[in-house]
Amino acid sequence: MNFFDRLHDRIRTVDSVVSVGLDPDPSRIPDHLVEHDLPRWAFNRRIIDATHEHAAVFKPNAAFYEDPDGWRALEETIAYAHGKDVPVLLDAKRADIGNTTRQYAELLERADAITVNPYMGRDSLQPFLADAESGVFVLCRTSNPGGEDLQDLELASGETVYERVAALADLWNENDNVGLVVGATKPAELEELREQVPDLPFLVPGIGAQGGDAEAAVEYGLADGVGLVNSSRGIIFAGEDRGEDFASASGQAAKRLKKRLNQYRDD
Repeated sequence: MNFFDRLHDRIRTVDSVVSVGLDPDPSRIPDHLVEHDLPRWAFNRRIIDATHEHAAVFKPNAAFYEDPDGWRALEETIAYAHGKDVPVLLDAKRADIGNTTRQYAELLERADAITVNPYMGRDSLQPFLADAESGVFVLCRTSNPGGEDLQDLELASGETVYERVAALADLWNENDNVGLVVGATKPAELEELREQVPDLPFLVPGIGAQGGDAEAAVEYGLADGVGLVNSSRGIIFAGEDRGEDFASASGQAAKRLKKRLNQYRDD
């Protein structure tokens, strides 16, 4: 079974397409966890315990772990999530050429899927694409306002850059392991991309703190019921003012988001 087969089963098991983003900003970790050996791991463990029943995946963003203690915390986090039978999608946005990208691809020895940047073309992604058992989510139309600077540029063919990325990702999907990252803040573009690439699952960020369109995220983000809608800060910091009870608020936030998204699911 490849990643999307496993994700399909996970979605059915927990009746959820929620991706819980594990972005443990050290400045926002509760005071009672700061003295732990690995505060980010201590924080994540409690979030995982509180939310795993509602999570289709956990999505740690590599930016919050890129120091020695951070990588240790990330390894513990991935192992613990796997112990709860939850796949892990590493939001790393990696890509390069030659030996460098092969080194980046080794991250998939720990995580189940990864986000990648297509800017350098297919050869920069080949080691990821060749790993048939892992998922590869290609950045396509991001939810940040500055995404328009490049992604909206019109090519000589008349298509935009993000539309070309979607078409290329569809061609690169030889192992049925490719998805797209498409933000929820542009519902019309979500719809257009779904029409263009009907078989690629989407990872849809922007639902929580960025205020994206939940209905469009579900209606256009899923391919045959498979896809992910991510919330990070909206879940993990839902109990920021609750002291030692912070994790229960995160569990409630994940459950609410699952219920909200399930209103729009067909199955």
